Amino acid sequence: MSITDERRAALIQDYATGAADTGSPEVQVALLSERIGNLTEHLKTHAKDFHSRRGLLMMVGRRRRLLDYLKAKDAARYEALIGRLGLRR
Repeated sequence: MSITDERRAALIQDYATGAADTGSPEVQVALLSERIGNLTEHLKTHAKDFHSRRGLLMMVGRRRRLLDYLKAKDAARYEALIGRLGLRR
């Protein structure tokens, strides 16, 4: 369910805006999207795992808030990010 260190480093490198960037909205949304995808696959096989489902909903809400923040700050970065991640909005 969690992300391996190698995958985490690859995501940070792909979505970072600078050399030492680990906390920009792009990186945070990419990491959350990876975790959401993993947890969604887990819930497909474990449909009654309601504690994990609550965690999934909290992660989706956090990602939504970060995307709303990014859209308000810089719409071009927002559009580029949802295009790269394949998100619907």
